[in-house]
Amino acid sequence: MSRFDDVIQRLAATIASRKGADAAASYTAQLLADPARAAKKLGEEAVETVIAAVSADPAALAAESADLIYHWLVVLAAAGVSLDEVAERLEAREGRSGLDEKASRG
Repeated sequence: MSRFDDVIQRLAATIASRKGADAAASYTAQLLADPARAAKKLGEEAVETVIAAVSADPAALAAESADLIYHWLVVLAAAGVSLDEVAERLEAREGRSGLDEKASRG
């Protein structure tokens, strides 16, 4: 398992452990208790990641990407969607042209 895989698995487990936790003591618990707020934060982080990418600042892009991934994992957890479910979707697309895959969604 790669370092990234390890970190993602630990972070996902930490997020899962915050479900039902005291929202006064945990930002993650606050987001999990309010999925709409979590989704809005994900959107904000996506925009900030795009801005960092366009600005060609590798350090900012790495930092914003970390924020984006954290908020994405929170949204998945709030919705009850596992990383395995996401992996299944990605695996189903392997070996297909991105253009063909996109056309098949319409």
